Amino acid sequence: MMNHENQTKYAENVRAQYLPHEETKLEKLRKLDRKVKRPAEIFAYIFGSASALVLGTGMCFAMKVIGVSVPAMMPAGIVIGCVGIALCVANYFIYKAMLKSRKKKYGDQVLALSDELLNK
Repeated sequence: MMNHENQTKYAENVRAQYLPHEETKLEKLRKLDRKVKRPAEIFAYIFGSASALVLGTGMCFAMKVIGVSVPAMMPAGIVIGCVGIALCVANYFIYKAMLKSRKKKYGDQVLALSDELLNK
């Protein structure tokens, strides 16, 4: 059996589930922060994975794991591997540029909302 205090807490919890949800300023700030960062992160993960696959393919060609019967595969594998390395390195700079661009685009909104939260 629930005592009166537990019944009250339970009723308040159930009631809160049915009230319309009003988004707080902190929730808005979190969503805006995710909106700024997520596209750059998704791009970096996908582009980085593809770059690593290019690098791995080049390594396989260079070590003659793939294309054993073709004599020119080792030099081609070295070139493909170097392209993969270049893409892996470029990924960081592309990510930073995308993030900087998005911060510039949404920076005013983030600062205004955070100033409201910090009462400045």
